[in-house]
Amino acid sequence: MTKPKQSGAFSGHRFPPEIIGYAVWAYHRFPMSLRDVEDLLAARGIVVSYETIRAWLAKFGSHYAKQIRRDRPRVADKWHLDEVVLPINGKKYWLWRAVDSKGDVLDILVQSRRNKRAASRFFRKLFKAFGAPRVIVTDKLRSYGAALKELAPRIEHRSHKGLNNRSEGSHRPTRRREKIMGRFKSPRQAQRFLTVHDQVQTIFRPRRHTLSAAAYRQTRADAHWIWDDITRELKAV
Repeated sequence: MTKPKQSGAFSGHRFPPEIIGYAVWAYHRFPMSLRDVEDLLAARGIVVSYETIRAWLAKFGSHYAKQIRRDRPRVADKWHLDEVVLPINGKKYWLWRAVDSKGDVLDILVQSRRNKRAASRFFRKLFKAFGAPRVIVTDKLRSYGAALKELAPRIEHRSHKGLNNRSEGSHRPTRRREKIMGRFKSPRQAQRFLTVHDQVQTIFRPRRHTLSAAAYRQTRADAHWIWDDITRELKAV
């Protein structure tokens, strides 16, 4: 039997782009393990090992995240930043995350420090991608203020624990996945996974409580259209 020829970024792969794209989507959309995705595909008559799925995620996940970030609407001018500890191999690392006032994750950065230098590095990454916002809301960690005073003193900085619930709430999906994955194995793995995971969650998990049933169904349909369109683009690359 002749294997079907795939094109673009999927060239050399035995399975069609639609199956690969579905596996990447399922893993990042739902709190599933690699073996869960393997069983999900097997139930549909698609026999593939979880190691192959792991390779798909490593190769194509960043492509999907990049395209989602490229096509996203203009970000709001008010950002919420927070950092949370990530235990990795017995050491403490810090996950820095920025969320805009609409609840969309802008970016993340896993670092070994929680100081001014680490805050400055994260700010530079955000400013390069999105420009400078009007307002930045953080908790009372002084590193934020020290970094902003040096990098962008004109940005309004609001430092208050109670004002930053939106950013703090954005860590919950990370904690759920961390538990399923048995914690992250390295900072690099955490950075790679969460960069993709947060972008997928942004389009497939809107704030449902703010939408009517009809609006939510339309938003869900739009998200799937975006995903399928990215798959078609990757086929043409």
